[in-house]
Amino acid sequence: MIRVLVVHETRLLRSALTALLRDEEGIDAVAACWRSAPGRARSFRPQVCVVDVDCAGSVSSADPPGGPGCALLVLASACRPGTLRRAIAARARGFVDKDAPPARLLHAINLVAAGKRYVDHSLTPDFLEAADMPLTPRELSVLSLAAGGASVSEIARELHLSSGTVRNYMAAINRKTGARNRVDAIRISQGAGWV
Repeated sequence: MIRVLVVHETRLLRSALTALLRDEEGIDAVAACWRSAPGRARSFRPQVCVVDVDCAGSVSSADPPGGPGCALLVLASACRPGTLRRAIAARARGFVDKDAPPARLLHAINLVAAGKRYVDHSLTPDFLEAADMPLTPRELSVLSLAAGGASVSEIARELHLSSGTVRNYMAAINRKTGARNRVDAIRISQGAGWV
């Protein structure tokens, strides 16, 4: 029996996915929101954790939602290479397109539970683009704070930089993304899933 933890912020979607998985022979599934996922994982001890990488509180390399020894399988949208990059950094073992049929998700769960990797063929172009993400980790930090509404001085304070250095980072971000200004850079980067 494969134990699967489904983590999603939307109750209806996590309940529907869990019901779909429970109907399959050989799979036991439970659901949790991001906040309750660590506790649920400790009691359930899942072998596979299915997460939607577009949800708030999504995966990070420091805190995988299923706990140690649990294979991470992410549900991802096509054309969002930034979210795939974060999932790769979190050591995800499987990647399924959210528009895929349920049979593909079930196939991926079985492979990942067996210690294998799975990448949905429709996400392959995004993997290539994720490898070419132009922004450095520091630029992503600056842009993430800017996307949250922080001013140059607030970003400088938060990251222990000078305001001039933050402006230089923003200029580099605009150049690398082809953006006209800060707002355009945020729009482009959010569209790609980088922030």
